Amino acid sequence: MGGLKLEVQAYQRTGQEKNLKELKKRSNAKKWRKIKNHWQLYVLLILPIMYVLVFKYTPMYGILMGFKQYNPSKGILKSPWVGLKWFRMFIQSPQFARLMKNTIIISLYSLLGNMIPPIILAIAINEAKNKWFKKSVQLITYMPHFLSVVVITSILQQLLSNNGVLNNMIAALGEDKISFLGKPGYFAHIYVWSGVWQNMGYNAIIYIAALAGISPELREAAEIDGANIWQRIFHIDVPGIMPTAVIMLILGSASVLNVGFEKIFLLQNDLNMRASDVISTYVYRIGLKNVEYSMATAIGLFQSVVSALILCLVNQISKKVTESSLW
Repeated sequence: MGGLKLEVQAYQRTGQEKNLKELKKRSNAKKWRKIKNHWQLYVLLILPIMYVLVFKYTPMYGILMGFKQYNPSKGILKSPWVGLKWFRMFIQSPQFARLMKNTIIISLYSLLGNMIPPIILAIAINEAKNKWFKKSVQLITYMPHFLSVVVITSILQQLLSNNGVLNNMIAALGEDKISFLGKPGYFAHIYVWSGVWQNMGYNAIIYIAALAGISPELREAAEIDGANIWQRIFHIDVPGIMPTAVIMLILGSASVLNVGFEKIFLLQNDLNMRASDVISTYVYRIGLKNVEYSMATAIGLFQSVVSALILCLVNQISKKVTESSLW
């Protein structure tokens, strides 16, 4: 009897294995049929994949310089390996604390400045009844986004320099001129609020789209119940755009250490250096002016790794607190 049971079990296992093989063959055949039927779509993917491989992943080979005593005559591979030497030098340098402080202050200030005003603008446009007025406000606030950084900094220098428009107005009132671009305390405010003016209309588009996705029935029900405009905003509009705001906050947190180089560099001078010197401008001086390519690469890699960790941390916190996250 025992031998018969074993034979039956062996036969059943053999049958199951055959069924599994047949199922795998069928699923593979279905996959190949799908690929064959939609081959044009897969051909279209070739160029984007090549672009990513050639222009995104191939340059990452250069991060090896951050771990080597790079010598242009020897190349990356033949340059001597030094491990974490450049990372230690950067973290232990006297400039590290100041650079991190300036970078984080300007980044967080910019993050909040480019988030709250666009939300307010989007809600205001959404509540406006006159279509012509809504389109005009959107156009006026949207246009500065297309100005280049050079134009923006030129406008700021014309307005805020010692002989600029604002200082001439102050002098006309009998007050002493203020060195707006020379005092470190003004730098972060000038940088952030000029960015808010430039990008507020563009950033508001995302929140306007989120508001458009809120069901009109909710507003109608609130109006029937006697809710005023402020109650509708705080109990319908704000909760409706909160998931979008959280996602934008998470994405913005990834660039906490990556403050834009161009605008800061153009507004920077010896007088405001104490507040305007950030990691990106330091990398420029170290890498291009002092020709320390390995040190500059190590600092750039440090930025990327820390930014990725901050993104993951903020995403996890958001997932637990608000149930909105990137993944």
